[in-house]
Order: sequence, then C-alpha cells, then structure tokens
Amino acid sequence: MTSIATPAGAAAPEGYQVEDGEPLGDLPTPEPVPDLQAFLRERRICLSRSPERLDHYIAYMRADRRRAEVPYLPIRLDFENVSRCNFHCTMCTVSDWPKNQRAADMPVEEFKRIIDDLPGLVEIKLQGLGEPTLQRDAYFEMIRYARARHIWVRTTTNASLLHLNDNHRKLIDSDVNEVQISIDGADKATFESIRRGSVFERVVDNCKLINRYCDDLGIVRTKMWTVMQRGNRHQLPQLVDLAAEMGFRSMVFSLNLNDFGLEHWRERNNAVTVEDEFTRAEAMDLMARGERHGIAVRFWRVAEKYLTGNPDTLCPWPFERAYVSSDLRLVPCCIISNPDVSELGDARDIRSVWFGERAAAFRAAHLRGDIPQECRSCYDLRDHTA
Repeated sequence: MTSIATPAGAAAPEGYQVEDGEPLGDLPTPEPVPDLQAFLRERRICLSRSPERLDHYIAYMRADRRRAEVPYLPIRLDFENVSRCNFHCTMCTVSDWPKNQRAADMPVEEFKRIIDDLPGLVEIKLQGLGEPTLQRDAYFEMIRYARARHIWVRTTTNASLLHLNDNHRKLIDSDVNEVQISIDGADKATFESIRRGSVFERVVDNCKLINRYCDDLGIVRTKMWTVMQRGNRHQLPQLVDLAAEMGFRSMVFSLNLNDFGLEHWRERNNAVTVEDEFTRAEAMDLMARGERHGIAVRFWRVAEKYLTGNPDTLCPWPFERAYVSSDLRLVPCCIISNPDVSELGDARDIRSVWFGERAAAFRAAHLRGDIPQECRSCYDLRDHTA
C-alpha cells in the first residue's frame, strides 16, 4: 500500500509541493499538519477501507497523462460550501459581488451525494471563495461525513466566527485534518486595511482560542497563512512574532496573488504583488525567527509553475480534480473558483461531466499547449519543447 501512496508528483496533497519543484531555490514548501507522515498514514487507511477507491486510485496512477479521456473518477475535489463572506478583502474577487455573495449555499445532502458518487476521492478542500463557518452546523456536518470515510479534509477560515456557538470546538471535534487561518497583517491598521470588514482583536483572540483547544487535546490542526503583498511587505518578521503569540506551530508566506481567471483582477493584484522583490536572504531570516519561536516557516509560490510541451509539467487539475461551486457547478480549478468565469457542467451529474466532451476538450487544450485564457496566469507560455 505504501508504494502507491507516495508516487512522484501525484500523491502530494493539493497545496503542497513534494517533487514538483520548489520556489526560491531550495526553500521548504508547505507540508500537511501535523506532518507529512500523518497525511500519508491517512491516505493508506482511506485506500485500505474501500476496494473501489483503491481501484480508482490505481487507475489514476497508471493512467497515460497524454490523453484527454481519463479512465478514473476525480481523486480530489474542492467544495465551496458557501460563496459569501463577511470580509471583502482588497485582493479577493468576492469584493466585486453584491453584498459579498455570488450564490446560495451548498445543501448538505448534495455534498453527501457527490461524496458517495465519487468512490475515488481521497482528499478534499472544504472552502472556496467564501467564509465556510457562515454555514454554521451544516459545515461541520460536511466535514464529519467526509472524515467518516477517511477522506483527508483541509479547510480555510478567516477565524472571525470561531468564538460563536463553540465553533472553534465544533471545527476541531469534526475531526478536520487541517485548518488554514488567513492572517495578512501584524497590527490592527494593516490587517483591517487588507481584510476589510474584519476586527483584528477578535481574529487574534479566536486564533488563540482554537490553538489553546488543540493544545488541550494534544493535537496540531492549524496553520497560519499569510498572502504577502505591498500592504504587509514591511512587517513580515512581525507576522512570525504574531503567529507565535497566537499559538501557531506552522505558518506559510504565500508570494502569489490570485487573478481568478479575470484580466482586471490580474492587473489589480499585479500592482500590489511583491513576489519578485522577496529574497532568499529574507526567507532565511524568517525561518530562523520562526525556529526561535518553535514555528515552522514555509513558503508557497506558483508563478510560472506549469509549462506546455510535456504532460509532466502541465497543470494537474484537469486530470485529477476539480472545484464544485456552492450552486453545484463544476469549475476547472480553485484559482478560477467562479463558474461564471469558467464552467465544465452541472456537478449534480458529476460523473457525466468528468467523462464528458467539455472536460475532455479542456484537457485536450492543455495537452496541445492551447492554454485557455483563464488558465494562462499559471503557465510560463514562452516557447518550450517536449
């Protein structure tokens, strides 16, 4: 079982680079919490409990990545349980939407039905462009349903509502595997200027609350995630200090700002990106600062990650996973997230969509190097040969 759980470039959880090339030289990239071994152990359990899931996974591992038609169902999915948010962050497309909401919430029963219809699933992310805790207990029920099948569940929250209704306990008690908490400023002025609609003190207190609860249980489930940008560029060391104050044991600096497949967001976020300014020396200083606090500092960068001309360097999303929006439409990936930008079909009939003509055409476009417009920001489109 172990041999199929750790294939080159395929078994790493979404959001982690294991053998896919590391940013800024050999700087460490994110790992699951509490560690990669926990992730791989859960993968082995997941596969061992379901012969059908194992069959799909083996088919996925053996598949020819040079074909637009695939002989397996998705092994990973992102589920957007809500497409609404109580923040309207400067770098997020949610701020474009009326009342910061695009569509209705995902019904719990539809989530369960999709999980049951895809026996190949080994990992999901439960969060999209909204704040998942807004769905209250339905959100925790979704996590528990996936975890009962030993599917690895990762989620992201802005932590603003963790103090309400015992949400911090409910989230951890759901048996969620990893909770990424977005923290983009080390003081009130910076944090609230980026994460508009927030209250800095409340978020800090809630981070302490959930981390203390994890400590009481003797487990590690959280990770702080900071999107580096012009507005917080001046306080990266202070963000490490804040992570320590709030009780985190790991944190990630993401160097990328998303464009959601939209040109105006590409222009807008390119104006505040600082990824080309960030140096290896700074990264080493931040890692050393983290070590003094007992925090593992990691870095994430996806710019120019994918190349045409070779199936091994194409974006893996079209060939192994997709994103289910809250209104049950299948979107190509989490960078796009919005079905109004790009959609593959009705997720209520996800098998037909996954094996259908539109998804095959989308894969074929990647294979022949005719990268769709909404995907181009993730590719280095200079001339490459196989």
